[in-house]
Amino acid sequence: MFNSKFSKLRKFAFATACVAVLMHAASAAPLKKVSIAVGSQVLNVTYPWLLMPKVLGYWQSMGYDVDIVGLSGSTQALQQMAAGGVQFAQLNSTDLVRANSDRKLPVRAVMNTGVIDWGLAVLANGPIKSVAQLKGKRIGIVSLATGGLPLMQSLLAENGLDPQHDVEVIATGAGAPALDALKSGRVQALMFWQTAITGFENSGASLRVFRDPSWQKLPDFTLTTMATTVNTTPETVIAIAKGAAMAIEFTNANPECVRKLQWKYFPSTKPTGVDEATAARWDDALLKSQLASMNSAFVMNGAKYIGATDPAGIDRMQQFMVRQKLVGSVVTPTDMVVDIPNFVARVNDFDHEAIKAAARKCAF
Repeated sequence: MFNSKFSKLRKFAFATACVAVLMHAASAAPLKKVSIAVGSQVLNVTYPWLLMPKVLGYWQSMGYDVDIVGLSGSTQALQQMAAGGVQFAQLNSTDLVRANSDRKLPVRAVMNTGVIDWGLAVLANGPIKSVAQLKGKRIGIVSLATGGLPLMQSLLAENGLDPQHDVEVIATGAGAPALDALKSGRVQALMFWQTAITGFENSGASLRVFRDPSWQKLPDFTLTTMATTVNTTPETVIAIAKGAAMAIEFTNANPECVRKLQWKYFPSTKPTGVDEATAARWDDALLKSQLASMNSAFVMNGAKYIGATDPAGIDRMQQFMVRQKLVGSVVTPTDMVVDIPNFVARVNDFDHEAIKAAARKCAF
């Protein structure tokens, strides 16, 4: 009897030890490496859905070690992803459509994070009062490979200019070099997204900005991946999107906390040459501009799930590009969006209230 009990006890102890070993092995399992390319080398406070998930441990908790790779333009980010150098890319929607239409690349939208908020900015006290007056002038843009280029070309065309012959387009880079080019007269206008324009205004520039009002109904910045990634590792796609959605929830709950975390973990992105209060005001303004675009995208995509991508919005962008002769063929819009069962619901399957509470507490 004693031996029988002892044998059972020994078997139980052995089983318990095995479970402990397995649990330790699972907890010690190496994180899966994932890379996300972004068409910008200025990864500041305006990228909370990409920078905050790692800071807050969201992706790590799901088993992923994510690197964010900044490149000079959306097209380069697409090239890296198509070549297999990265698994995801943050693209302008124009590049998403062009990839599927003209290049026949099976790129899929994972989550839409903004609407078109690009604008063509000139000095407010300068002589240019309309887009038409840019004929014969030079326009600066972050890169000749950026998805903003066809938007600028369409705006020029709609105002009676020939984008190929009536203006000269110059790659200025972003930030101070671009603003310096405008102030010095090297260019007479700058074509940039809203947070970049806000940055110029933070630096003291008074700008007049031209836009097409219809752009607010078009999706822009979108996290994408290749169809192969969707088909072979759908759980990875869900996890990356979920971490980004959690970060968006956190950011909406407490933007100031996000700015503080940005400065703590990415100190090189903090504005320099000004006092603390001015630096905070500048970055708060940048993040406010970004959140406006993100929240406009949320509403445009149904106002139910964070990061949802409505194929109808992608189609509006595609039809816009067809009208502007920016693409040569039309793709079924649903074919350009991730096809995973219950995808956006699974991406949003987390404790939203706990995320908000942690953001409000900001105990980091």
